[in-house]
Amino acid sequence: MTKFIEKHPYWSIIILWAAVYIAHLGWLYPNIMEARNFVTAREMVTDGNWILTTMDGLARYEKPPLPTWLTAFSGELIGWESLMALRLPAALVTLLLLFYMFSLSRKLTQNNHLALLTSLIAGTSFYVIFAGRNGTWDIFAHAFMLVGIYYLFQFLSQAEKLYRNALLAGLLIGLSFMSKGPVSHYALLLPFLIAYGFTYKYKAFSKKWWPLLAMILVIALLSSWWAIYIYVYDTAEATRIATKESSRWVGYELKPFYYYWSFFTQSGIWTIPAFVGLLYPYLKKKVSNKKAYLFVLLWTIMAVVLLSLIPTKKSRYLLPVLIPLAMTTAFYIEYLILNFRQIFSKWEKWPVYFNFGLIATIGLVFPLGAFLYFGEKLDGYYLYYILTSIALVAVGAFIWYSLIQQKLGRVFYGTIAFVMVVITFGFPLSNALLGNPDYNSLASLSKRQLPIYALEDLAPELVWDYGTHTVHITDEELLLMDESTIGVFTDYSVEKNKLDFLNQKYQVESIETFDLNPVDSTRSSYKDRLKADFYVLKKISRVVN
Repeated sequence: MTKFIEKHPYWSIIILWAAVYIAHLGWLYPNIMEARNFVTAREMVTDGNWILTTMDGLARYEKPPLPTWLTAFSGELIGWESLMALRLPAALVTLLLLFYMFSLSRKLTQNNHLALLTSLIAGTSFYVIFAGRNGTWDIFAHAFMLVGIYYLFQFLSQAEKLYRNALLAGLLIGLSFMSKGPVSHYALLLPFLIAYGFTYKYKAFSKKWWPLLAMILVIALLSSWWAIYIYVYDTAEATRIATKESSRWVGYELKPFYYYWSFFTQSGIWTIPAFVGLLYPYLKKKVSNKKAYLFVLLWTIMAVVLLSLIPTKKSRYLLPVLIPLAMTTAFYIEYLILNFRQIFSKWEKWPVYFNFGLIATIGLVFPLGAFLYFGEKLDGYYLYYILTSIALVAVGAFIWYSLIQQKLGRVFYGTIAFVMVVITFGFPLSNALLGNPDYNSLASLSKRQLPIYALEDLAPELVWDYGTHTVHITDEELLLMDESTIGVFTDYSVEKNKLDFLNQKYQVESIETFDLNPVDSTRSSYKDRLKADFYVLKKISRVVN
């Protein structure tokens, strides 16, 4: 099996991708970021807002439209009722990312085995999995950027095919901007350029200036045309949103400089190997390619430093760091695979036994632990529980046996299998923890034959569930309304008195509360913003004597 995996790296990546990024892709409810994006994609199709993008009928220019276009195409092709269809573009671009991680690592090291380790580590890292299984746009920006960096690396390091590499690099770097603005340029490209200059130097540029100018021109055109278009055709909204977005980088989610210093934990199951892989004094004489290792290490560190300089910080902003981090981790894993039996120091071996032994032990105790944890909630999920238990016990036993035999190659692939089993068989068990007896979808409102308005902005999840954009109305417009019967949304309130100011004109009846929370109100993750009240207003007839 190990020989097949290493002999067919692309098939191995595809199998991993299918198990981790496609299985149960439509299982979970959309989160707030997905809901915003899905609503925008739907309104591209229903309202024709392909360039002047909207969310709930209002201008939404915070993000460029490329991933939204791809999501809209997928929704039209497969069906808007399928969450898998809407998340599929993100999963596909993750496959592109994994392929080019293999290609870039191989180009750097001329080492197929190390390149495959890099891709498999990246594909099983926690936040890469999270981003690749969600309809959010970070993965698009960084995947396109990595492909651009692959061709940029060839442009910088080779004297052949200069225009091809320059134009392809420009195209992909431009597509990255079209996915999420300059985020990946700052967090992935700039650290790459700094690390490359320090490690490989910028040499032999005498014949590269014209191709370089062509690259810059392509990047500039792709990065600017949409911003210019929306500014020309909707200047006021474009200016307002640009001002708001720029202020968020310095006045929103403020965290201290050291907030990202635990960045390696975002790799999830690879946390300990990722940390050890950063220890340059320890690994510099042990890795198979010292120069390439130094390069990806500097790339990783510079990405963290540059992100730390931005006052606004969120854990998900560390996604680009996981790309070079997977490469540094791969160098350490390769060293263990080739040399573990020759290591005599217990201080070198105990992190390995602890990390992989813990994973194996989790697999072995899963059946009992899950049964005690889920209890009666397993009703309806026993098939997934049984399949997951059998598979994880088998994988756990395999990892422990291989670890005792000091066959670290098998330990590594057993760890990859562990992640694949958790997603393929165990992921549906997450829904056993959900359940809200008051869950009430807005979809039923489509059967009501009356005009419906929204007095207040609904949460993006509610707008997505509603099925179309709401019609916004103000208090003053409601007072002037002349229709006999209308429906009105408001934010949730216990008192149900938000429309009392209309009592002189309308008979106000509270009809129902819509609740999209997947958990009940006793859980800490329960959110009132996922609720909305619906009223029916009937105009009071005045009898004139």
